[in-house]
Amino acid sequence: MIAVTEQHTAVPAQAELEHAVEVLRLLADRTRLAILTMLDGSEMSVTSIAETLGRPSAAVSQHLAKLRSGRLVTARRDGTTIYYSQPDEHVAALVANVLQHTEHALYEVPPHHR
Repeated sequence: MIAVTEQHTAVPAQAELEHAVEVLRLLADRTRLAILTMLDGSEMSVTSIAETLGRPSAAVSQHLAKLRSGRLVTARRDGTTIYYSQPDEHVAALVANVLQHTEHALYEVPPHHR
């Protein structure tokens, strides 16, 4: 007989849970999730993001402002153009994991396993 032991992970602090919920709320929007996917390992201007998504620049700017307030993107100004990117590898991993989890739910053989 194999002995089974329970492992309990400490519950995160309330402030950490609240911030995590806010991050997940920001990710729970198709446009914002698409923007974060596009910014994986790259830097793009509002205009480039808007053109790629086929959305108005004003709408994309509003989404970027929300992502920036949630610290999911950073901004760099070059003259009159602002370039956006992901602040660290944790954001990229979060986005990749949620999309890969989705592939497992939708496909018998998820594309990331092919």
